[in-house]
Amino acid sequence: MKKIICKIEYDTDTMTLVNKTVVGKFGDEDGYEESLYQNAKGTYFLYTNGGAASKYPKEDLKRMTADKAKAYLAALNK
Repeated sequence: MKKIICKIEYDTDTMTLVNKTVVGKFGDEDGYEESLYQNAKGTYFLYTNGGAASKYPKEDLKRMTADKAKAYLAALNK
């Protein structure tokens, strides 16, 4: 996914995938995916996408601080 954030274009195809979580199966209206990426400069991004009834009904890419990315990963490992 490509997205412009604060006039800078970011592309998940050029980032490193750190973690991917999939809930449900492809085509589930309430299923979704969360993918944590890190770019070459060390900035983290959370890619989200899901079905119409999910918590991520639209594809999106959001920048995350390193602390939030670490907390996100820690919450997944509980």
